[in-house]
Amino acid sequence: MDETLTKNRTVRKSKKEKKMTWSLIKSQSQLIYMSVPLLAYIILFAYVPIWGWTMAFQDYKPARSFSDQKWVGFKHFEFLFKDDSFLQVLRNTLAMSIINLILGFTTAIILALLLNEIKKIFWKRTVQTISYLPHFLSWIIVTGIVATSLASDGIVNDVLLKLNLIKEPIQWLSEGKYFWGIVGASHVWKEVGWNTIIYLAAMSAIDPALYEAADIDGASRYKKMLHITLPGIKPTIIILLIMSIGHILEAGFEVQYLLGNGLVLDWSQTIDIFVLKYGLAQGNYSLATAAGIFKTVVSVTMLLFANWMAKRLGEERLL
Repeated sequence: MDETLTKNRTVRKSKKEKKMTWSLIKSQSQLIYMSVPLLAYIILFAYVPIWGWTMAFQDYKPARSFSDQKWVGFKHFEFLFKDDSFLQVLRNTLAMSIINLILGFTTAIILALLLNEIKKIFWKRTVQTISYLPHFLSWIIVTGIVATSLASDGIVNDVLLKLNLIKEPIQWLSEGKYFWGIVGASHVWKEVGWNTIIYLAAMSAIDPALYEAADIDGASRYKKMLHITLPGIKPTIIILLIMSIGHILEAGFEVQYLLGNGLVLDWSQTIDIFVLKYGLAQGNYSLATAAGIFKTVVSVTMLLFANWMAKRLGEERLL
């Protein structure tokens, strides 16, 4: 008898949940219809191309049908990890990605904190505008400015010579040991202003009563920054960090390609340049696709790991 009653209650509960689900879908039908074009766009341009990953497991030859391709399993992946040039490329990519991540994060947060402390609106907007402007320049222009500034007779060597910090001009773009730092500094100069926008938006949501209470307690600007502003934007920092770690192998392409030369080749090559060189220049599409798959798998793994770590530490998470 009890089992029958329990079963009837379960059935009624299930019917009620289904009815609520359908009524919820019907009430939001307009939003669902509006999202269909966007969903179709994502499927068409983000998921359908994944079909091309099959090339990584074939000795792909253009102009042959899919059934005529020769399947070779993990041959191209094995070649990648035995190839010294790919391991060197992987080292360069990781090094430049980590430098960009650390410099990009710290400089954007510091600049946002300083901008938040400027009380004069005119000066605040002036500094913001000046710092945003490089973001709208293409990498062609940015690398041109960087190369001109770092030339033997450029402004950087002139300043260092006049300050007696060096005795003769440094060939910045001819020595590999400087290349990673130059790329990191170029990224900071171009993007630091733009990256502060989201932090400033997060700071504007902090309750002003907290600052007023701190003023009453006699807290200095530094103390308010440390104990109110930084904790207030902590969830934003965690979310952006997780998203950035997911792009750990996205060291970039343009800046390394445009600033690189034969003298710094061992330091400037990234996975993207490797894919371009093998895929388009040499026509080895299978090897280039295998390198691209490796990059994607590492990025997704790092994203999930960072998200899991944030969950374990009780912080905000993305998924």
